[in-house]
Formats: sequence, C-alpha cells, structure tokens
Amino acid sequence: MTSLVVNGSPRKANTSADTPLLYFLRNELGLKGPQFGCGLAQCGVCSVLLDGEEIRSCVTPLAMAEGKEVTTLEGLPNRWARANGQSGVKDAPLHPVQQAWIEEQTPQCGFCQSGMMIKATELLEKTPSPTTAQIKEAFTTSGPSPRLCRCGTYTAIIDAVHRAAGIMNKG
Repeated sequence: MTSLVVNGSPRKANTSADTPLLYFLRNELGLKGPQFGCGLAQCGVCSVLLDGEEIRSCVTPLAMAEGKEVTTLEGLPNRWARANGQSGVKDAPLHPVQQAWIEEQTPQCGFCQSGMMIKATELLEKTPSPTTAQIKEAFTTSGPSPRLCRCGTYTAIIDAVHRAAGIMNKG
C-alpha cells in the first residue's frame, strides 16, 4: 500500500507500486487535470508537482510518490491558499497561474495546458519574477523534453507566466 498526499489530502493506494502515478490519479481518484499524451514523458501533458518539482506522471511509478505530496491542476488553488497562510480553505479561488491563463486567453485546444500550468507554477515558486529568457528555458530545457503545444500558444504562455508572476508578487 502506498501512502501519499494528493492536493492536500492524505491518500492510500492499493494499486501495485509500479503502476504509473498518472493512472492512480486519473483512474482511482478521478482527477482529470493530468492528461495521457504520449506515455513516454515526451509531451508533458501528464505533469504534476511531486514535492514541488514537476514530474511526468505517465512514467513515474506510484512507489516514487510514497510519503510525498502530489499537486495536480485541481490542487493549485488550495496550494496557493496554503502558501498564503490560508490552511483548511475549501474551494479556494483560482491559483494566479490559472487566473493568468484565463486573462491571457492562453489555451486553444487546451490539451497541453494542464502540464503548462504545472510547469509555470514550479517556475514561479522558484523564480518569482522570471525573465522571458528564463521562461523559455524552463519550458524547453527542463524535464526529459521540451513542452509541446500543437496549437502554438507559446507567446500567450509567456505572457500568462509574466501576468501570473505579477499577481503572485502582489500576494
């Protein structure tokens, strides 16, 4: 049995420890933020935060999450609330990254955007005011491969990250 925290709630998994974390999140917990894309950690649509680090959940065995905290797209609002000293908040408003994505009208088809927002959250938690070059670097050189958006929303993503940084820096 694997014990982990998902979006702030303790969870136990009776699933085999070598089951991909993505399958546990989607099939056992019903979380639809992380998507199944390539299944090879190449596209990034399955990204989640594992103890604050972006990982590709399609190739991460459930056992790797033992005792750790997993945050999916659904958990970003409460993650932001907890970071701002609002523990125990239910139905927190959107995370600044999600709000910025809406304000910049970033998604087109939307398939990759969950993973993009997870990556942006990781970046902004480590680098509160990134430059455009730092944003490009984070999205292209971290992880096993660059993040892919078939719709080509890269300019809107960069704008959304800058907007989210502004919102987050205000607190």
